Amino acid sequence: MLEKMKELIADQLNVDPSEVVESATFEGDLGADSLDLFELVMNLEEEYGIEIPTEELETLKTVGDVMNYLKEHGIEE
Repeated sequence: MLEKMKELIADQLNVDPSEVVESATFEGDLGADSLDLFELVMNLEEEYGIEIPTEELETLKTVGDVMNYLKEHGIEE
């Protein structure tokens, strides 16, 4: 799952895929702003066929948080 996430996140946030690690924070490490995060969530929802409620977004601070969220909601890759 991390490899696919690396591609998706690196492309969306215009960062080097090597920067996309589980511990990377979206705002601090990857330089994402609120619009970037909104667009990223839309892409994740489309890619994985799930809906991420707005109130859940506040808990998704790192790449690992997103991966765990997806796994908890039945997405395995």
